[in-house]
Amino acid sequence: MEIARNGLDFIRQNVTDYTCVLIKRERVGTTLNDEEWMHAKVRCRKVEDGRIATPLSVYLKFLKPDDVKGQEVLWVEGKNNGKLIGHPGGKLGKLTPSVWLDPHGPIAMRGNRYPITEAGIENLVVKLIEKGERDRKRDECEVKFYEDAKINKRPCLLIEVKHPTARPYFDFHIAQIYIDKEMNVPVRYAAYTWPENASEKPLLLEEYTYVNMKLNAGLTDEDFDDHNKNYGFH
Repeated sequence: MEIARNGLDFIRQNVTDYTCVLIKRERVGTTLNDEEWMHAKVRCRKVEDGRIATPLSVYLKFLKPDDVKGQEVLWVEGKNNGKLIGHPGGKLGKLTPSVWLDPHGPIAMRGNRYPITEAGIENLVVKLIEKGERDRKRDECEVKFYEDAKINKRPCLLIEVKHPTARPYFDFHIAQIYIDKEMNVPVRYAAYTWPENASEKPLLLEEYTYVNMKLNAGLTDEDFDDHNKNYGFH
């Protein structure tokens, strides 16, 4: 919990934006979706005097698999009546017009566990703190630290949290958080649920890996403008 809180403070004080390749895989219902790769630009929310001075802003362009390659999504907190703009990838991408959608609506949420409004490493750490505070009260938690972990050849601290016994109030059986030692931010989160049989491996619930991350990349309003000529919104 101390590591998480310190990490959240670090992000809020030192990280204004970042770019990366996000590798995402999620189980939605009983279906484990295919791995998705996307180029991400994120500008962090900044609060001054109790108001949002810089809104959380997210742009995603899907790189693979082929059926979603070229798909783009853009959302800026507090703008466009709260809606995101997106268009599909694959064969339909160039033929289908972009549409404005409710981020929490059924179309935007199709195949996703979380809305785009919860994207980003800051939101990830906030969620981990919330889950950690709740689970500490149950006192059924094992935590291990591994100093020699690596993600994309970069040295990381791996924190593994395990709930040995399935309970209705636990979200996961095992969670793994990888923190990049140089950047001091989480670069991978994976959670697993209990297998149906004790002899089987835990089942993947969700995993998010951030590679080629560049902190404080100098993103501007243009990076989160749907009229940006480098984007395919039309």
